[in-house]
Amino acid sequence: MRIGADVGGTFTDVVLEGTDGSFTSTKVLTTHEAPEIGILNGIEQIMTEAGAAMADLVQIIHGTTLATNALIERRGANTALVTTKGFRDVIETRTEGRYEQYDLNIVLPKPLIPRKDRFVVSERLSASGDELIPFDEDGAAAVIEEIADGGYQSVAVGFLHSYRNPLNERRFRELLLAALPDVSVSISSEVSPQMREYERFNTVAANAYVQPLMASYLMRLQSELTERGASCPLYMIHSGGGLMSVESAADFPVRLVESGPAGGAIFAADLAARYGRDRVLSFDMGGTTAKISLIEDFNPATAKTFEVDRSARFKKGSGMPISIPVIEMIEIGAGGGSIASVDSLGQIRIGPHSAGSEPGPAAYDLGGTEPTVTDANVQLGRLHPETFGATGIDLSPAKAAQAITNAVGDTLGMDAATAAIGISEVVDENMTNAARVHAVENGKNLAGFTMIAFGGGAPLHASRLLDKLGLDELIVPPGAGVGSAIGFLRAPFSYEAVRSFYTNTDAFDVAGANTMLAELTAEAESFVRRGTDAPTVVERQVSMRYAGQGWEIPVTLEASEFDDQAAELLAASFTKAYEEFFGRAIDDLRIETVSWAVKVSSVVEPPERVLLSSDTEGIVASSASRPMYDPVTDDLKESTVIYRDSMTAGAAIAGPAVIVEDQTTTVLASHHLCVMQPDGSLLVTREGAVRL
Repeated sequence: MRIGADVGGTFTDVVLEGTDGSFTSTKVLTTHEAPEIGILNGIEQIMTEAGAAMADLVQIIHGTTLATNALIERRGANTALVTTKGFRDVIETRTEGRYEQYDLNIVLPKPLIPRKDRFVVSERLSASGDELIPFDEDGAAAVIEEIADGGYQSVAVGFLHSYRNPLNERRFRELLLAALPDVSVSISSEVSPQMREYERFNTVAANAYVQPLMASYLMRLQSELTERGASCPLYMIHSGGGLMSVESAADFPVRLVESGPAGGAIFAADLAARYGRDRVLSFDMGGTTAKISLIEDFNPATAKTFEVDRSARFKKGSGMPISIPVIEMIEIGAGGGSIASVDSLGQIRIGPHSAGSEPGPAAYDLGGTEPTVTDANVQLGRLHPETFGATGIDLSPAKAAQAITNAVGDTLGMDAATAAIGISEVVDENMTNAARVHAVENGKNLAGFTMIAFGGGAPLHASRLLDKLGLDELIVPPGAGVGSAIGFLRAPFSYEAVRSFYTNTDAFDVAGANTMLAELTAEAESFVRRGTDAPTVVERQVSMRYAGQGWEIPVTLEASEFDDQAAELLAASFTKAYEEFFGRAIDDLRIETVSWAVKVSSVVEPPERVLLSSDTEGIVASSASRPMYDPVTDDLKESTVIYRDSMTAGAAIAGPAVIVEDQTTTVLASHHLCVMQPDGSLLVTREGAVRL
């Protein structure tokens, strides 16, 4: 028996995988002050329901937003940054790029570590790692004294070009720990050994900033699990969509920044393979955020860098860059708990702030007074006290209506119902725009994509997004309400080691490239072997560009080592990849390699294929109904209410309807048809597939 536990901003989802491969699950409100309490309560609750003991567990897999929230809310440790003399302000001057070029009043995000907490040491390496200025031992000792006097809990060390030669960073760490053995230390040559000092310094700063918090949390959780009888190992899901040991996670907590959403993408990729859908839009909406990612050929798109806490919606460069391997997705503050307000122009705004689990939406009647997306769904009849399945929560439509009226309706001269329609349409349009932007940024056209919706909020909104995006097919899988936690249980053990190493096709360094690949493979293999002895698969990739270009494209490597034909073969592979990205290649330009990556993953058996069909055995009759707002007809319609577990394979529901279950609700407008599939998934299509 295995456990998957996902701590979100509002709910903590816990899934138990039984010995027969079946899943049972529960949702509990997240306990923000001590997130481990929610996990432990959820695990004990589900184990009691299953009639099992903690000692029966063989594995617990955990994902959390704790690191992300600490970065966004600036709740990390008192952290110092030590860098090369002359580069103290790199994380503040950034790259001098402006995310809004013509905005004269642009406000760039504040650096994670203020200037007063940044220190310099005289030392300098060349881009090839050779010493230009020797490491100043006396100067380092003076900086260490300042760190001791400042009472810093954690220190980030980022020296220029340390990705080519980590000697000086390691020496400073050695001196620091000799003087202050209890201080946490992160060095950039281990956290993110890649070129581009701004991204590298920012990443090591983020790692140091959350390290004491995450290490303490993970140790507390592990200790509590042991005290309650669990003798199995605890693993973490990292941002790249694989599993890593608690020890690795404590050393490199920045790799956990997108751990929960990564589980959702793994869940969607598994379903894409199961259903034979090679182009999928993954839509994950919880209580705090909505996450959208693209999955092609049954694999989610990946990236080597991403941004946390964008200050301007959809604007690249307005956030905090983190250069680690990550499943690529767009994440916006649009969840069930996202708060609705009216701005100075009289426009309804949703998020980014969320009511979370404390105090929660007004409808939860737990002290919340601000209107949220959940309150709008209650007002519109999509959620109802009689069919809302969250444990310990009795919905209050009156409280929802009052909150909407006070904050939105009265301001705009609307009744609660009209204001709720506005809230719902704005949040749906926000998520639709996010999907469009994400597709365009990746050079994709969404035509022909299948949407897979999961998370507590996604099935409520997915059919509307289906219409707005002009897609023809929506799948709501079994266990949709806890999809990310199920994804944890389907993830492989994996680790991607990345390092910058420059060479070019005119003078290709065969020996250096082979050494680099061997070292990266050994590094990735060592991390994976902390968790499993299972057979592994190795994937290799190099980021390449034409000379003079400022960014690279990824090229997959087929061979594990190079010979004298390496330059010619790499040039051919790059040219082909470049043509696929941009339509044509450029002749007679030198080709450069910048960063190399090796990913080692445990082998995961492919899922059994399920044939989806829109064929039906007839429309299911239900005596239950309630009024619900229908966006197609723009009025209240008497809508069928049916419990999902009462439907059998081939059974169909015609909209308007709500299909209810314990952890989520699927909403159908009047032109939607839903057919239950053999594996329990819901296949939703649109009559006439007319784009609205």
